[in-house]
Amino acid sequence: MGQPLTVADSASRPGDARRDPADLSSWRADWAGLRVAVLGLGVTGFSVADTLVELGASVLVVAREGSEEHRELLEVIGASFVSADRETPPELIGFDPELVVVSPGYRPDHPLLAWAGEHEIPVWGDIELAWRLRDKVLRPDGTPAEWVCITGTNGKTTTTQLTATMLVAGGLRAAPAGNIGVPVLDAIRDPQGFDVLAIELSSHQLHWVNRNEGGMLAPLASVCLNLADDHLEWHGSREAYRDAKARVYDNVRVACIYNLADHATREMVEQAEVQDGCRAIGFGLGVPGPSDLGLVDGILVDRAFLDERHRSALELATMADLRPGGLDTPHLTADVLAAAALARAVGVSPAEVREAIRGFRMAHHRTEVVAESEGVVWVDDSKATNAHAADAALSGFASVVWIAGGLLKGVDPAPVVRKHAGRLRAAVLIGADRSVLREAFQRHAPGVTVVEVTGDETGGVMAAVVRTAASLARPGDVVLLAPAAASMDQFTDYADRGKRFADAVREHLGVQEQ
Repeated sequence: MGQPLTVADSASRPGDARRDPADLSSWRADWAGLRVAVLGLGVTGFSVADTLVELGASVLVVAREGSEEHRELLEVIGASFVSADRETPPELIGFDPELVVVSPGYRPDHPLLAWAGEHEIPVWGDIELAWRLRDKVLRPDGTPAEWVCITGTNGKTTTTQLTATMLVAGGLRAAPAGNIGVPVLDAIRDPQGFDVLAIELSSHQLHWVNRNEGGMLAPLASVCLNLADDHLEWHGSREAYRDAKARVYDNVRVACIYNLADHATREMVEQAEVQDGCRAIGFGLGVPGPSDLGLVDGILVDRAFLDERHRSALELATMADLRPGGLDTPHLTADVLAAAALARAVGVSPAEVREAIRGFRMAHHRTEVVAESEGVVWVDDSKATNAHAADAALSGFASVVWIAGGLLKGVDPAPVVRKHAGRLRAAVLIGADRSVLREAFQRHAPGVTVVEVTGDETGGVMAAVVRTAASLARPGDVVLLAPAAASMDQFTDYADRGKRFADAVREHLGVQEQ
């Protein structure tokens, strides 16, 4: 393992020859002694540091803060830590890194990244590092696990979980990883190994993909589910956000899967540089053409992965198969079709896809019914952290008391308010950006009752939200938590927000968790 580095240690190196990390494209390459600065000490940052120390690199972690557990573990594994936010610390300058690996939370214009650029230090994300190291554990045929990659503004996690479930049903050793919660670097180091990894990628992670020589990500198949404004404050423009998402299609080998209802995803595929033989596969809720997956009379069908696709189709499942898992709303049905396309690209049979669908259950906080009482259904979709996701959630219900608000991430919620004004019984607004939502309602839905609820994460804000929503709801309504915003202004994350909502609903109604 590496040893903790001090300014004195690194200051003795100025005359040493610098190494080019572009030459390091395998776990079996010589990483020993490579000086790597890791920006960030969350789950991703720690997985990067832990991996690099295992490889024998010298690691300095730079972060504004980190959990006590992570900082203690850094000391145990032999990495160093320095606390810094925007100012370049002298410890980093003295360390003289040959490589910077950045966590997804750091914006491209962050001063520490600007410092790296000024000093011509290559910057990677965790995905590029993982791609280079994916041969640590090999399959029986001596090759690394295949990757199928999933991105999009909305639906990534559900599609990733569905894809992994279908792959497992196909008899493959498979797992979800990436932005879904399990760092890819942890997955590639699992000693049991995998045949395929279903990898959820955020736009933040994709921003750093395929920017450096020697690390070209080349998935077996990829999908961008949809595109709508999100994370504009991080990327700086909708064009930069779109370009980051489009990187998911770079160098794909077998299938670029796109949304027939979202022209932006088709354009991404048309403009992508892919490997010879890669096919464009569409998915949608209408009757599919050749090379598409779609719906025919309530049956999910595949007209892409069969020889006779110009004259016939393969049945994958029925809408009745989707219903027990809560997958029968339009946006979730689209996710099922996207996941099926990825699984079929890998070689999973239609019968195995159907088996996976029948056994699948939605994750918590994703269109999850919490309770039903006196004709009112309470639904937790806390994972709707952007306007596009909230739009999809609202579209599934006829009469809604909408709980919305938080950190809007620079995205205008007005189009969603305008589109769904006719189905809104009322709105309950929370969070830091309430005023933006309030103004959107004043402009586009002046007839909708709007109530604002203030409070902090320890002040029982959700109890007040639930009481307010209950007073507004009528039999036949759905009270929907679909905030269209991030949660960190009032809650730890979207899961914390959803759990507090569900707990408050059950307490208000006097029911137990099922």
